Amino acid sequence: MLLHKLYHMLELQRKQGYIMLKAKDIMRTEVITVSPETTVEDLGRLFIDKGISGAPVLGPDKSLFGIVTENDLIKQNKRFHIPTLLRLFDVLIPLEGFNSVEKQIELMAASTVSDICTRAVVTIHPETTVQDIATIMFEKGIHLLPVMSDDKLVGIIGKIDIIRGTLGEAGK
Repeated sequence: MLLHKLYHMLELQRKQGYIMLKAKDIMRTEVITVSPETTVEDLGRLFIDKGISGAPVLGPDKSLFGIVTENDLIKQNKRFHIPTLLRLFDVLIPLEGFNSVEKQIELMAASTVSDICTRAVVTIHPETTVQDIATIMFEKGIHLLPVMSDDKLVGIIGKIDIIRGTLGEAGK
């Protein structure tokens, strides 16, 4: 709801001729990152100690491996959904498919960031407008966007950074 209101406020500012803020104007450049080998326990402690809600996951070559958020940690602890089974002769078949059950078990047993992080990461460029960033976050339900330039992580933007930017408090 808040992102939706910000989107409309930004659209109004654009129509009135205000200078459009870009990712480079509001991004945080001191990015806390983790590796795929970081343990889930260490990740949780990092989130608490640093007061962050997520972090980019960088591979050994510093390329973007994925992104991990509080939601990934919470999903790991959700209740196991007992699948509905179909009995066909002497075989029990989960209606959701074996892959769904396997994924739930893997998630519950996860011990490292690589087990729980999102690999298909939506990223933005430093020149992406705040209006476009708000649209991406709103439409895709994303709360944290890595800012990439020449395949290198140069910053990160969360919802609070958009709010700060629209209030003229970028970089605080």
